[in-house]
Amino acid sequence: MSNSALIHGFEVVIGFETHTQLTTQSKIFSRAPTAFGAEPNTQACAVDLALPGTLPVMNKGAVQRAIEFGLAVGGHISERSIFARKNYFYPDLPKGYQISQFEIPVVQGGEVEFFLGTEKKVVRLVRAHLEEDAGKSLHENFTDQTGIDLNRAGTPLLEIVTEPDMRSSAEAVAYAKELHKIVTWIGICDGNMQEGSFRCDANVSVRRPGEPLGTRREIKNLNSFKFMQQAIDFEVQWQIEQILDGHTITQATVLFNPDTGETKSMRTKEDAADYRYFPDPDLPPLFIERSWVEQVRSEMTELPRVKAARFIQSFGLPEYDATTLTQTQASANYFEELALLCKEPKTASNWVMGELSRRLNQADLGFEASPVSATLMAAILVRISDGSLSNNAGKTVLDAVWPAPPQAKSLEEALQAIDQVIEAKGLKQINDSGALKAIIAEVMSKNPDNVAQYKAGKEKAFNALVGQVMKASQGKANPKEVNDLLKAALSE
Repeated sequence: MSNSALIHGFEVVIGFETHTQLTTQSKIFSRAPTAFGAEPNTQACAVDLALPGTLPVMNKGAVQRAIEFGLAVGGHISERSIFARKNYFYPDLPKGYQISQFEIPVVQGGEVEFFLGTEKKVVRLVRAHLEEDAGKSLHENFTDQTGIDLNRAGTPLLEIVTEPDMRSSAEAVAYAKELHKIVTWIGICDGNMQEGSFRCDANVSVRRPGEPLGTRREIKNLNSFKFMQQAIDFEVQWQIEQILDGHTITQATVLFNPDTGETKSMRTKEDAADYRYFPDPDLPPLFIERSWVEQVRSEMTELPRVKAARFIQSFGLPEYDATTLTQTQASANYFEELALLCKEPKTASNWVMGELSRRLNQADLGFEASPVSATLMAAILVRISDGSLSNNAGKTVLDAVWPAPPQAKSLEEALQAIDQVIEAKGLKQINDSGALKAIIAEVMSKNPDNVAQYKAGKEKAFNALVGQVMKASQGKANPKEVNDLLKAALSE
């Protein structure tokens, strides 16, 4: 299910709730550390354990990160927001309630823009609110009991809730990837899905076009984009089959089993009323002054959508290129340095999105760890631009320097290093018109049938002759010069 087309006459409707763990050093209401991987129950203090007489104290760093997110998505930062107690009873929730926000969240509204293929999409956000995480129930290595680890209890989360704007699993995954990009770009979340720093819940329902929204089922704790798409696809198909068989969908919370590829209901889904929200009497309202918001705005890094707009304006790039190049800070920085050095922005964009991305993906590397620096890559593109290298020969040069690239602090040093590779491998492109004319004349004399066919109006014969010229020059002839000179020779 890769697009928003109807499935057996049903429309898919998807909304997301994403829990992003904030990058503070301590918890949201205590000074206990948040580092991942510690021994169970070694990072839970008296406040996290809900011991009598303890009181929560707000972590200013968590609030600042919520403000940064609100600014990044164009949301409204509430000048006054309140914390509430969300009451439910699990063994890993020592208080018997979770401190969250209900009526007045810290961030209201906003939107996330992204591309699905070449189609631009927008998902509206309802809210983003601060809350504490619960502990974790451990079932591994136990036979007839469950272990409780409270290290995560009190870890600061920003829960980001969307409108039900997505219409396919592919669109949902594209949204999740864009949201992941935003929170990691601005540094409020490390984005580690395996460690639970970025956890997505997908609310999925189906309906006939034009009908009211169907009953949703929430797929909890999706911790990889691959499983996310598989889980949504299975759930959609399951719901449609249930309806076609005459059954009614019951609102529920479900889990996805990657081993079977199926979702399974774990409990009936609660509504807000079931949690008996009420303002937390231990926490006063949170007031955020506009001066603080403006200070945070002034100190924030350039946002991906702002950087993309600048790339379009300054470099004349298509919107798709600019959006793709700003998937990470590292890719954006690499491209910008490359474009400024080689002075060919579109060529730089094509290489960054194409050949370089392919190589880095194969090596499981990010642009920040690219073996070939932007300076060295710029030297290759300069030699392609000035006609010293063909595009294919440029890839050969990149092959040669990729494993152990020469060090170059300036473009001049990089050009010297690349020229040595070109010379050593005999890759210099032939631009001399006299030499090319001699090769063309020899090819025409050896291929009279192709010459006759071209003069008879068969264009394919021209391409065959170009191929023979390139072969005769061992791929070194400048393709544009070959085309121009060959046409002139054939017209004589």
